[in-house]
Amino acid sequence: MLLSDKIRTFILAFCVPALFVVIYCLHQWFEYRVETHRQQMQLQENQRILNRFEADAHRLLTLAQFYSPEIDNAQLQQLWQDQLSKYNVDVYHLQANHLQRLGQQAVNPQIAQALIQLHSLGKFGWGAMFAGQQPMLIGYSRLDEDDFIVVTRTLATEYFAGLGQGELTKQIRVVSAAEAPLVSHNDHFDHIAVTSVAGEPLVLEIEHKPDLFALMAWRNTLIVLALLLGGVSIVYLGYVWLKRSLLSPFAQLLQQIQAIDPSEQRLTTIETHGSGEFDALTDSINNLVNGFSQHRARSRITLEAIAEAVIVTDRDTKITYMNPQAEKLLQVAPLSQQPVSVGELLDVANSLDAELKQFMASASHLIEHRKLRLKLPQPLLLDRALTNLRNESGEVIGSVMVLRDITAEEQLKQELQRRANIDASTGLLNRHAFESKLSHYIAHARTLAVCYLDLEQFKLINDNCGHVAGDRMLKLVAKAMSQVVGSQGLLARLGGDEFGLVMRDYSAVTVARMLKAIAQQVSLQVVHHEGVHYRVGVSIGVAFYHGAKPKTQELLKDADIACIAAKRKGSNQIHFYDNRDQQLNYERNAPKWAHRITQAIETRELMLYFQQIRSLNGVSKRQRLEILLRIKGEHERVLPPAQFIAAAERFKLMPDVDKEVIRKAFEWLSQHRELIDSISLSINLSANSLGADGMLDYIADQQQYFDVPSSCICFEITETSAIQNRQRAMQMLQNLRKLGFAFALDDFGSGFASYGYLRELPVDYVKIDGCFVRQIASNARDFAIVKSIHDVCKTMGIETVAEFVESTEIIDKLNQIGINYAQGYAIGRPKPLAQYQHPIRLVASDNVSPLHVVNE
Repeated sequence: MLLSDKIRTFILAFCVPALFVVIYCLHQWFEYRVETHRQQMQLQENQRILNRFEADAHRLLTLAQFYSPEIDNAQLQQLWQDQLSKYNVDVYHLQANHLQRLGQQAVNPQIAQALIQLHSLGKFGWGAMFAGQQPMLIGYSRLDEDDFIVVTRTLATEYFAGLGQGELTKQIRVVSAAEAPLVSHNDHFDHIAVTSVAGEPLVLEIEHKPDLFALMAWRNTLIVLALLLGGVSIVYLGYVWLKRSLLSPFAQLLQQIQAIDPSEQRLTTIETHGSGEFDALTDSINNLVNGFSQHRARSRITLEAIAEAVIVTDRDTKITYMNPQAEKLLQVAPLSQQPVSVGELLDVANSLDAELKQFMASASHLIEHRKLRLKLPQPLLLDRALTNLRNESGEVIGSVMVLRDITAEEQLKQELQRRANIDASTGLLNRHAFESKLSHYIAHARTLAVCYLDLEQFKLINDNCGHVAGDRMLKLVAKAMSQVVGSQGLLARLGGDEFGLVMRDYSAVTVARMLKAIAQQVSLQVVHHEGVHYRVGVSIGVAFYHGAKPKTQELLKDADIACIAAKRKGSNQIHFYDNRDQQLNYERNAPKWAHRITQAIETRELMLYFQQIRSLNGVSKRQRLEILLRIKGEHERVLPPAQFIAAAERFKLMPDVDKEVIRKAFEWLSQHRELIDSISLSINLSANSLGADGMLDYIADQQQYFDVPSSCICFEITETSAIQNRQRAMQMLQNLRKLGFAFALDDFGSGFASYGYLRELPVDYVKIDGCFVRQIASNARDFAIVKSIHDVCKTMGIETVAEFVESTEIIDKLNQIGINYAQGYAIGRPKPLAQYQHPIRLVASDNVSPLHVVNE
């Protein structure tokens, strides 16, 4: 509904009825006021008439009481003739049934008959009565029992006319109450009861004039009509004013707004002639239109300037806009008046139009990206971004499609992908591509051989001849391998001098034969540099599977572990992975153990065990214990160090392990201070920890923190680690010696050490390797070796400890040699350090050797 229609409806449906209601209520109020005034005036008039009527009756009573029989009749007659006759007042003397009218006048028979009835009245009184048809007003006074003075006044028309006001009262008369009820339903008649002396009730019937109040009502009606006419005029004038100042300018404004064509380049400025509010509204609309025009211009410039092709459609996939880039990209002419769909434009109407309609029906708020391939004279690959176009209420009214030519980008991506998958030096697949293709390559294989090939002596070529010669050798090796493998397997360079090969559906024998051919061909490759001929060998590890296959990473891991085993066998060796090989399983589980060790260190789950080192000559004042390390595996099973120490050494975790062992050992000593003067803990330091940065400071800090005396601690280092890190080990041992710690050289005799190293190292104890101790009771050579080691150490002031002492026969031989200490199962098995109980020492007489009682 238009605003003008709303205003007309408001005026006709609300203002005019409201005006009539107000006028009607005002008219009713006027009538009410007139009626109230009329009633008040009539009541006042009735009361005034009644008062005058009663006053006249009291005067007659007064006259009746005034006159008495003693008055001379002649005088009375003369008096009434002169004074009262003009008021129609007569004086009667009633004695018995004889009525005499004073003044010697004749008595009206009807009056006489009516007055004779006064014998039954009281001593005096007044009231009205009828003498025939003539009403009279009388006053009487009893002189004696049958003697009355009666004064009467005939109530003529002139008398009643004198009672009322001429402008209010039309007629007054006395009537019988039976003829006129006291309450009249006629507004112009009132009936007032008056005193009757004849026994019959009488009333004054007063008829009022209606002319005065009718005139007042008519005047009020004229006033109401004038107000109604004035109100209608005001409403009409208000409507005319609204129409001229509001409706007409608004209709003009609306007409100009409707005439705006959004498709025009320049939008028409709106002009109106109205109030200041319309000027402000017009300015706001013009600013909005100008802003819209500028925004549309900027949008158009932006759409025409961007590199992407933009196509806007309606709900029926008909194109409503297409920027120049779209026309250029799709090689089409500008849009004609006849709309076409996107599918028709791109010649894929059935599929693309249906897809657009489905996307718009979904009302998705997301941007859908897909690739679109166009069959143009020069095929194009486009990236299509599709989003829904919505109006201000959020309803989907079309779609916006942004097309970007990604043909060159896709070609470049494919080229980069190819380059990313190919090793630049050899032309083979790289590790990433190899692992990506591996899972698909082995999907349906009946048998599978995953091979890890590691070149030998390749580092020598790189170091002596440079990387260019190294790359030349890699190309030769890759070519030789490819010639042998052909299309029978998946060959790749995994990195450095490592290659990977996968073959499927071959027997183990066939695989071994092919790998031998590869090794033979690789060994024939020669690189010449400055007159020197360089060759390489290859170690090959094979993970062969039949039936169920593990994950891809597990395949490569098993092949890598098998390659490590092949290297240990010698040059140009092939080794097949066997999960029954314990050493290979240790290698395979090393990463898992490395993670478990790291976790145990972080959560402080490493467990300390001890093994007793017993003095064989009874000279030592301290109980010596070697601190051993344990860790919990699956199902809370405590594992010996052989299963995880190798993993810790391989992944350089031993310094952290040693630090945690030192911390826990020092902490245990601080909690058992009663043992400080009677116990000594031997703690192993690994080769990686010797000379490691911060290790010396860490030991000193822990000693200070736990307040542990250095005399309670003996650090053990192996012979091999001491020789491998001689300089750093020597420096660290000397610094720890300054702090007061003791040292033991562990596994002495198993390495390549000479007694000259023993002389240089500041050690207090030498622990003879168990390989010489196990057979000492039955092997004279081992006995001689142990004895020679002991003799040299004794000469140098170093005490000896025999390891792996497992029988009393060995103890006897050690006592025969004079070994200072023994350690092994015959002395005591490893136990948790938390369960340690200090042994009780009993001392006998001088001729009795000391007795050790060990609580195990």
